[in-house]
Amino acid sequence: MPPPLPLDPHSIARLEGLELRARTIAGGLFAGRHRSHHRGQSVEFAEHRQYVTGDDLRYVDWKAFGKSDRLYLKQFEAESNLYCYLAVDASESMAYRSAGAAMSKLQYAACLAATLAHLAIGQGDSAGLALMATSVRQFVASSNNPAQLDNLVHVLELAEPHGKSDLAASVAELVQRLPRRSIVVLISDLLNAGNGLAGSLRRLRHARHEAIVLHVLDPAEIEFPFDRTTLFRGLESMPDILAEPHGVRAAYLAACDRFLEQAEADCRTCQADYQLARTDDSLDAPLRHLLTSRLRRWR
Repeated sequence: MPPPLPLDPHSIARLEGLELRARTIAGGLFAGRHRSHHRGQSVEFAEHRQYVTGDDLRYVDWKAFGKSDRLYLKQFEAESNLYCYLAVDASESMAYRSAGAAMSKLQYAACLAATLAHLAIGQGDSAGLALMATSVRQFVASSNNPAQLDNLVHVLELAEPHGKSDLAASVAELVQRLPRRSIVVLISDLLNAGNGLAGSLRRLRHARHEAIVLHVLDPAEIEFPFDRTTLFRGLESMPDILAEPHGVRAAYLAACDRFLEQAEADCRTCQADYQLARTDDSLDAPLRHLLTSRLRRWR
């Protein structure tokens, strides 16, 4: 078991030189603290525009109509605040760490979550956390208070991987707990998710939440580097399997490719951003790739 990683707020931002890129990454990942038009929920009047057939009559400026005999709509600008929830898979399979990885999947997921929280809170947006397995094991409501980062990091440091994963049930419970429209960043290995991923993403979208999926996997799970008879330990109540790697490698790699393709396809179909995050990569790598794909989509 490797020693715990330094997850204090200062070291999180400096991991792999991330602090130098934090402003750019935050600007692309999170859209908070920007001014946008919200009709009827204003804090500051912006301008009038002429009424067009089909516009909501609630926002007609009747005083202007009385003076000019023309229909105008009021438009406003409001400060929009973003709410981000980091949904971290803390099931037993997240404990896996091969010799080629610097940390376990859960440790890597915790670092990603803490980094994203640092970026969100640093620009004045709110961040919250949900640790999930068969259900939402621990829930921290979102806040933009600077002390929130310490709270989230503390929970992540103490997180232990155990129990089975039930993505569908966990996301269904999480949706019930979210008080407002949010960005939900699902950080998981997606093992045993099956059709639960597509269903969970549709549930989030139906509730008007935006979903981002960071798919955390160990390099050994993707490359299957084993070359001698190996006892593979079962996780989440799965049995142990003694296998000769050469006899199963081709079938395993084909199944892994289908698994990755299906996860990405489910995200694409449900209009969720998807990014594979290998635990042998630097922590900023998946965030940079995610930023690039989001910027490309927006343009």
